[in-house]
Amino acid sequence: MTSSTFTLRNEDGIGIITMDVPGERMNTLRASFVDEIKALLAEIAADSSIKGLVLCSGKPDSFIAGADVRMLNECTSAGQAAALSRAGQDIFNELAALKIPLIAAIHGPCLGGGLELALACHGRVCSDDGKTRLGLPEVQLGLIPGSGGTQRLPRLVGLTRALDMMLTGKQLRPKQALKAGLVDDMVPHSILLDTAVALAREGKPKRSRKKDLKTLLLAANPIGRKLVFDKALSTLRHKTRGKYPAPERLLEVVRTGLNQGISKGLAAEATAFGELVMSPESAALRQLFFTTTDMKKETRWQGEDPNSLARIGVLGGGLMGGGIAFVTATKAGLPVRIKDISHKGINQAMANAHGLLATRVKKKQLRDSEMQRQLARITGTLDYSGFERVDLVVEAVFEDLEIKRQMVAEVEANCPAHTIFATNTSSLPIHQIAEGAARPEQVVGLHYFSPVDKMPLAEIIPHVGTSPTTVATALKLARAQGKTPIVVQDKAGFYVNRILAPYLNEAARLLLEGEPIEAIDSALLDYGFPVGPMTLLDEVGIDVAAKISPILVRELGERFTAPDVFGKLLDDKRHGKKNGRGFYRHDKKGKHKPVDESLYSLLGIKPHSRLPAQELAERCVLLMLNEAALTLDEGVIALARDGDIGAIFGIGFPPFSGGPFYYMHQQGIQAVLDKMEEYGRKYGERFTPCEPLRRMAESGKSYY
Repeated sequence: MTSSTFTLRNEDGIGIITMDVPGERMNTLRASFVDEIKALLAEIAADSSIKGLVLCSGKPDSFIAGADVRMLNECTSAGQAAALSRAGQDIFNELAALKIPLIAAIHGPCLGGGLELALACHGRVCSDDGKTRLGLPEVQLGLIPGSGGTQRLPRLVGLTRALDMMLTGKQLRPKQALKAGLVDDMVPHSILLDTAVALAREGKPKRSRKKDLKTLLLAANPIGRKLVFDKALSTLRHKTRGKYPAPERLLEVVRTGLNQGISKGLAAEATAFGELVMSPESAALRQLFFTTTDMKKETRWQGEDPNSLARIGVLGGGLMGGGIAFVTATKAGLPVRIKDISHKGINQAMANAHGLLATRVKKKQLRDSEMQRQLARITGTLDYSGFERVDLVVEAVFEDLEIKRQMVAEVEANCPAHTIFATNTSSLPIHQIAEGAARPEQVVGLHYFSPVDKMPLAEIIPHVGTSPTTVATALKLARAQGKTPIVVQDKAGFYVNRILAPYLNEAARLLLEGEPIEAIDSALLDYGFPVGPMTLLDEVGIDVAAKISPILVRELGERFTAPDVFGKLLDDKRHGKKNGRGFYRHDKKGKHKPVDESLYSLLGIKPHSRLPAQELAERCVLLMLNEAALTLDEGVIALARDGDIGAIFGIGFPPFSGGPFYYMHQQGIQAVLDKMEEYGRKYGERFTPCEPLRRMAESGKSYY
């Protein structure tokens, strides 16, 4: 049998079903497949010689990456989306009800609808390859699994583990999947199909996994289950502060299935799925997913291809330089050479890399041999030996213009003529760093965020003379390092720091008005930010934040003038987490301690909570939105989507809002304007909406 997606061949009584979506790099499930699978099942039923089935993928590196999320955008009602869910459930129920054994042979990503399909099979075998991952990440799109996953996963791996996977979107590696009982066997890719065929010949796998005492006490009885659900809900509300509806709905649906039976559970799953598809949170998270997916496909810049990259150099072995070297060696898989002025810097970078990888080895996420291979890619030097072969150098030394210019001259003297110089500056203009360069077209800004191994954003900043090839190459490196890069113009503060400054300044004004530090932080956490502004200042370094402010005032005007908080804190030697003294106290391990109450007397204020949390948050956020609108109008960012990605990945703007521009689009530009004008009447002209926003409201246009 041949359809456009599924082929069936009979190998000595075992039917091998191969799924291969034409013209796509990865398999994704579509609504149109229901009829194809029905035709396939009819053909299998008509052939009595088939005694077992194996489902595999025709793609070399993936099983099924999930359902095609774009089909959800065509739904105009919750009922329509619920019908999609029910259609998926029905066809998977038919697979599960087959009299002959059906075994999934899994290699590569098996996610979302792909894992739900595998769960409907009677058995699963996976390859031991590093590419193989199994998970149900729907919550990351503001959804829940909609084709039976909420019901089948808890019954297979136990309630606690199933909730852990579904509430976080966690993906299991092959060894973890085997240990969890999610797969029946794990074998090298070369014998995956043979193993699945042998399993199908044996009949439906019988599971006799011994349940441990904890599982029996918690998940196997109503009282224990109630404890698990109550604990999960309380943890969830603490984390999400009620801003993400999908995880709570997921708990309800799983509970319904376990308490009232699988058919009631499936009905609840379809209803919840349909309603979540129509929620503004899911719309925003799906928009974010499409944006990041599309950006990954953009490999060229202004029609130019990137240079090839074989070796990378890093100047400076401090926190940033060490982090950049780490992601280059571990994620990009490229050899990296660190140059520092002392052995101490190089040793520190090496020790940090070892510490990060050793943690992964301890958690059994990485083999020790693989750790050694990755560490071997990082080498160090006190001179430029080894730099005669590097293709790109990332400079991560002090924020000092003369030192950075000296670095450009040294790299041009010691590296090949094609070597790109990428400066990791957070505040200095790139065109000033490129002044006097022999090859200014090969100088570009490449701004990482701290900590480099965790923060997903990188800003690529070309100056007027940077060549498109240089920009394309910087984008290529950042993506290889696991970053989502955006290209921004060479203007003061670039994009992220520019929109962050008014937000932090307003938080400081609230403090001077007497609002307690915890109240300000808590208000922004309730709003959806991962950390509050005061905690963020302690993390980034109060000294670093204070340096950027005068540059922004000089280049962009008085609206960036910071209130007189930072100067007083620096005079009192409060730099934040790095020296243990900031808005909060920090212990020697950098752990966050309570607010440092002595700070109030230093600033001459008596803390007293007066304003509601919503108002505290809106005062900070509205100024950020206003500045974001200006950056787009000035061409600092080329597209609203870049501004949304920059704000979410760079400073944790609430992902469920879709970013500053998508948020303004969803709220309505006029509604945002009205809110700003209300705050302008209350708190002064800094809340006056900018001209681009006014123009947009008058013309009835929006960002999306």
